Amino acid sequence: MTTLLEVKGLKTQFFTQDGVVHAVNGISYELNEGETLGLVGESGCGKSVSVMSLMRLIPMPPGKIVGGEALFGGRDLLKISDDEMRSVRGNKIAMIFQDPMTSLNPVLNIGQQVGEALELHLGMSKSEARQRTIELMEMVGIPLAADRIDDYPHQFSGGMRQRVMIAMGLSCNPQLLIADEPTTALDVTIQAQIVDLVKKLRDEIGMAIIWITHDLGIIAGLADRVAVMYAGYIVEEASVKTLYADPRHPYTLGLLGSLPRLDEERGRRLTSIEGLPPDLIGLPQGCPFYARCNYRVDRCQAENPALEVVAPHHKSACWVDVTVAQPTR
Repeated sequence: MTTLLEVKGLKTQFFTQDGVVHAVNGISYELNEGETLGLVGESGCGKSVSVMSLMRLIPMPPGKIVGGEALFGGRDLLKISDDEMRSVRGNKIAMIFQDPMTSLNPVLNIGQQVGEALELHLGMSKSEARQRTIELMEMVGIPLAADRIDDYPHQFSGGMRQRVMIAMGLSCNPQLLIADEPTTALDVTIQAQIVDLVKKLRDEIGMAIIWITHDLGIIAGLADRVAVMYAGYIVEEASVKTLYADPRHPYTLGLLGSLPRLDEERGRRLTSIEGLPPDLIGLPQGCPFYARCNYRVDRCQAENPALEVVAPHHKSACWVDVTVAQPTR
């Protein structure tokens, strides 16, 4: 398969009055054309900051991308000019944000907001953009699209606003769609509808997706591969089937253990991960998961393990083989 996006050693920091926040600490991964990558982890682990860095949407100051590359179509997104980045953003790479109410402009109607990208990137006239906007609204399942195109965001429900955001993201047929927890604010039924919609549109359009979430249940039915993040690092990366069947990092084990499952006997207690994530201003010297880990050894406190291959197409950053609870390196 052809590689669409290659991220190498991405580092993003925030320079605050309290100190330097190490938000993303040298993550690397690849994304192939048409592939869906799930980026999972608890709140504050760097998921959103990592993709905002790719889109060059980090506020500077206080934020700064201090290292790494993001190769997309032969160009490093972190080094191209602002004008070149504007031509990529919304056109080649689109993004759906977490809260559609705050992402949509409350004083512009839906037709204006979706049509803007069509006029800017595809050179459509206002009438052409309006007609295409109606088609996009119908495609994402908004009923009576021609009648609702002049409505404002507050006249739509949360699920319908998220459909508008998806229509906006797909308007220019992007090669890559980044979805930053797009179902978090929605109830479970609407979540399922949005996930099914994105899967259907992905198969029709053939775009690649980076889906950011803390919900491993959503990822199970959507993604091809999963990258698990913790404290600004990728600690495990594998295909969906491999990750669920054979997790190799203690943090991944903890996440999966906290997930209710239908294929296990009734009465099994869900597990919890004790403690709190480390302070990203004062990261520990060794493994960032050391204080919360049930498999830790002395080496974990002194040295942070690199992400290395532990099985075909499966990487983990751990000094211990969790399958036998013995050190591996």
